[in-house]
Amino acid sequence: MKTIGIIPARYASTRFPGKPLVDIFGKSMIQRVYEQALKAETLDHVIVATDNQQIFDHVNQFGGEVTMTSNSHNSGTSRCLEVVEKQFNYNFDLVINIQGDEPFIDPQQINMVVKLFEDEKTEIATLVKKISKTEEIFNPNVVKAIIAKGNKVIYFSRSPVPFFRGVPQDKWIQKGIFYKHIGIYGYRTEILKKINSLSESYLEKAESLEQLRWLENGFSIFSTVSDFEGISIDTPEDLQKVIKTFRNK
Repeated sequence: MKTIGIIPARYASTRFPGKPLVDIFGKSMIQRVYEQALKAETLDHVIVATDNQQIFDHVNQFGGEVTMTSNSHNSGTSRCLEVVEKQFNYNFDLVINIQGDEPFIDPQQINMVVKLFEDEKTEIATLVKKISKTEEIFNPNVVKAIIAKGNKVIYFSRSPVPFFRGVPQDKWIQKGIFYKHIGIYGYRTEILKKINSLSESYLEKAESLEQLRWLENGFSIFSTVSDFEGISIDTPEDLQKVIKTFRNK
């Protein structure tokens, strides 16, 4: 299967404007993501998709491949579709949407997502990780995933799910298995086209989670469990934590 990895990179951000260009030990965040993606042997092509001239020029400067996209996209999903449609005329079987704010993404995570498409039933693929800390279960910024038999995701929520009735909250992690969602997606190209034509859905609005739109409309999402703890940089404070962590190693 011919596979492209696309890294959407916006300059505008409510919490951290310009974060793709921030320096992390001598390299920008977007350069680090790009270089990690290149190490994934399952990808035939890697490209950055941006709507900002500074990011475009910067990626060119370090020798990466980049394309300019519309500034009207509300999600990385629709930006990915623009790239495969206008830049490559749908000349890929699979599209992997790689988060531009995880500078230390493990290339094996990308390979794991691609491997899920060996099953013909897989329309959309993603990753989850087992939760090991009680506070993550109750943190609405940590998206939980409910996994059925066969690795099919049946729901994503910011709420603590599953709910253990009659059990003290500090004992929940001992009673069951909780998974948090890792924000990397893979799509079959024909499925990417279909989900981009969908309207915002009820559950999506309620939870502010785009992937619920796909589930509500009957599309299947399959996952596999990753042991790697990624580092997502959403705020300047996150960046300082990352710098402090790696400086102390």
